[in-house]
Amino acid sequence: MANHQKDFLFVLIKSLSKSEKRQFKIFASRLETSSNTKFIELFNILDKSETYDEKLILKSGIIKKVQLSNLKSYLYKQILVSIRLNIPSQNIRYQLREQIDFAVILYNKGLYKQSLKILDKTKQLALENDEKYMAYEIVEFEKLIESQYITRSIQGRADELVIQAKELNYRNTISSKLSNLSLQLYGIMLKTGYVKSDEEYKYIDDYFNKHISKLDESKFGFREKYWFYNANLWRSFLVQDFLASYKYAYKWVRLFYDNPNMIYLNPVFFLKGNHYFLESLYMLKYKSNFKKYLTLLEETIADPRFPVNDNIASLSFLYVYNNKLNLHILEGTFAESEYLIPEILQKIKLHSEHLDEHHEMLFYYKIASIYFGTEKYNESINYLDKIINNKNLSMREDLMCFARLLSLIAHYELGKDYYLENHLKNTYKFLLKMNDLHEVQKEIIKFMKNLNNFYPADIKKEFIKMRTRFIELEKNTYEKRAFLYLDIISWLESKIDNRKIADIIKEKAKLNSR
Repeated sequence: MANHQKDFLFVLIKSLSKSEKRQFKIFASRLETSSNTKFIELFNILDKSETYDEKLILKSGIIKKVQLSNLKSYLYKQILVSIRLNIPSQNIRYQLREQIDFAVILYNKGLYKQSLKILDKTKQLALENDEKYMAYEIVEFEKLIESQYITRSIQGRADELVIQAKELNYRNTISSKLSNLSLQLYGIMLKTGYVKSDEEYKYIDDYFNKHISKLDESKFGFREKYWFYNANLWRSFLVQDFLASYKYAYKWVRLFYDNPNMIYLNPVFFLKGNHYFLESLYMLKYKSNFKKYLTLLEETIADPRFPVNDNIASLSFLYVYNNKLNLHILEGTFAESEYLIPEILQKIKLHSEHLDEHHEMLFYYKIASIYFGTEKYNESINYLDKIINNKNLSMREDLMCFARLLSLIAHYELGKDYYLENHLKNTYKFLLKMNDLHEVQKEIIKFMKNLNNFYPADIKKEFIKMRTRFIELEKNTYEKRAFLYLDIISWLESKIDNRKIADIIKEKAKLNSR
């Protein structure tokens, strides 16, 4: 699990691949003099250490404590310089930045025409790859050179640059406004959660429409479309409009598949779009398209052209394996998915520095759901306890809430009445503290509290009553998301019909032909 309290230099060194370490040592050997061998020795000490230990560094005698901070800063910078020098040449953004730097060097040497020639070629490359911010920076630099009347360029050059600058500035402004809107909507969701009433729905809708009312989608380029779909997606998530989520996530994904070069230039945006699209398909229980696009995502990631680095590797793992579990949960193929669990646990360790606690706990919840579906209730409870005992999930109270509710049901299945009573009390206290308690959660806790009070002959009738109540709640726009966390209706049906929950969900999946 990512630990942000670790020393930054130590974390950076531990993130280096074998080839990056080798490249750094070659780079450092060129700098090596009698006065700076200390930073190489510090690198070697940290590279061999399992944890950051300042006492061990000072004990080595390479440096005094008062000098350590400066040496660490120097080493940190040199590692970044080394990585920068060895960045793959196919990375367009680095190519553009490098060419702009070359143009600045030529300009400072008074070689204006050479500088302009590089800038013009670089600008075309930037526009071809939809890097409009860099293109605008280049145009502004061209204007600076031309405004000094030192090149005697062809007539009309000034007008051409002014028109380009206006167009790029307009498009960049649109992108900025839409990205701001997207971020603001995301911030609202973190602060207040999904909408819970018609009043909240109207507030979000008015807020959103106010910010996009003057925009013309037909004039958008790739980047403006990307941010437009992104903002619409967050709006639809907030108001729990699953069809709109599907619509805009699909547009986001198709935007990349229709512009394949953008997949390799913006892999993070591509991965996130696919994740939200698959999540939308999961919410709509659209199995056929879910399988199709999950397979397509895996094939794209496996393409040799797809960029590879630590961040992308972690995101690829996160999104692919989350959705593999979702597919099995959707189909009720719990037993068939158990092979994924050891793979996931191993990969969580591998990517621990790049995963936050929420995503790790989300994996545990889905693993617990898999074990619950195979009636391995003790294993399910073990993973739910990892969530329940985590004190750092205040921003995801919904995950904590449903972990507690699923744990209650697992304890009931095991017949652990004493533990069930304790869990009921603790869960009830927790729910009372929640800011966004839904009707579904209230009904589950009320039902579980009364279960032991029913006569054995009446329990089936009570299960039937609760099933009817939850079917009604599932139709409520503001309650239906809860059923994606916990399929309480299928569990009730399994108790009513005395059948396995996996069989109930499989049957429903077959009836849903989408």
